Amino acid sequence: MRMTDTFIEPMHPEGRRFVGVFAVATLVLFLIWAPLGWLGLGATVWCYYFFRDPVRATPVRDGLVVSPADGIVSLIEPAVPPAELGLGPEALTRVSVFMSVFNCHVNRAPVEGTVTAVAYRPGRFFNASLDKASTDNERNSLAIRLPDGRQIAVVQIAGLVARRIVCWVDKGAYLRTGERFGLIRFGSRLDVYLPEGVAPLVAVGQTMVAGETVLADLAGDEPPRRARVE
Repeated sequence: MRMTDTFIEPMHPEGRRFVGVFAVATLVLFLIWAPLGWLGLGATVWCYYFFRDPVRATPVRDGLVVSPADGIVSLIEPAVPPAELGLGPEALTRVSVFMSVFNCHVNRAPVEGTVTAVAYRPGRFFNASLDKASTDNERNSLAIRLPDGRQIAVVQIAGLVARRIVCWVDKGAYLRTGERFGLIRFGSRLDVYLPEGVAPLVAVGQTMVAGETVLADLAGDEPPRRARVE
């Protein structure tokens, strides 16, 4: 890996028009007053950084569930999956990953399998770190059926700043673990609903890397992990 790859990462095509708008606005600001132009330049760099789409090394062992998003684990609790996915009324373990405006926002499949449902639901725009964001906010939900027949739900949730959920897979699509399936603009949250009896291998407050951090092991029997915060 070259040193420049650490600082200059590829940008997802979804961000090109936004960076273009920021760049044009920056040129106008420079014409008005140079200090404003420098502020605009900083905003343009941030916009590019927001839409970065870095290469990730996804573990490929059968049974591993990886994080679908960069960010911080904000909640781990039992919850009923979105009704529109048809996964039943029973509560499952939900792991929520909160993404700030400084995280990479490209979302990746937590497991390999077939998408059995994709359901969008409009809603509010509460702070995505709040528990009620899962039920009240705008969301896009996917159900993924694993080769063994079990299903996992992954839900994109808009936040206080995010106003646009993007998902480019449809029902029937086959996803590999870590494969890109969508993104959210600008600051949001991803919920993962684990199959019954599967314990998360992460803890609240833990930093997650999309497509790399192991969130759970479907083939393991390790109890839920605890963390020491220092």
